[in-house]
Amino acid sequence: MRKVVLIMLLLFSGLQGFTQFSKATLQATGLTCAMCSNAINKALLQVPFVESVRSDIKHSSFSIVFRKDAVINIDALKNAVEDAGFSVGSLKLTGNLEQVKVANDQHVQIGTLHFHFLAISEQSLNGETTITVVDKDFVSPKLFKKYCAATKMTCIQTGKAGNCCSSEGIAPDTRIYHVTI
Repeated sequence: MRKVVLIMLLLFSGLQGFTQFSKATLQATGLTCAMCSNAINKALLQVPFVESVRSDIKHSSFSIVFRKDAVINIDALKNAVEDAGFSVGSLKLTGNLEQVKVANDQHVQIGTLHFHFLAISEQSLNGETTITVVDKDFVSPKLFKKYCAATKMTCIQTGKAGNCCSSEGIAPDTRIYHVTI
């Protein structure tokens, strides 16, 4: 009986491993010319899990395709843009999600990443889904303030799991990304 329970646990925990973000749309701020766009493009291509980048100079945006089966690090995208001398104005991640139940002000693990959903209604995410990162340094200060008002949990201020997250079984100091749909 223990073997059956163990196998069932492994199967169900493995289902989240199939969820993968395949692409992102990043809008940068502070660009003034094509050379700026080129600097960000080159910086993003240096990120190990990035397969390709297509820039839209007119809108200061970048369409990023991730390598298949690669581990995604959202902060690495932000760091690449900042290392090129610019800031992230917005970041949207797109992936194929299967039966991911989300609710307002709730933490959810998708793949290896932990997300805290804000300003949404309870729903089940299925198929190609796009989520928007609303953490500090991923949106304008005004928009960040709006999302801070949407929760009483302290993790939004630090981006790290705190007392508010430990009740949900998330280890202290785990990176938590605050997102909306």
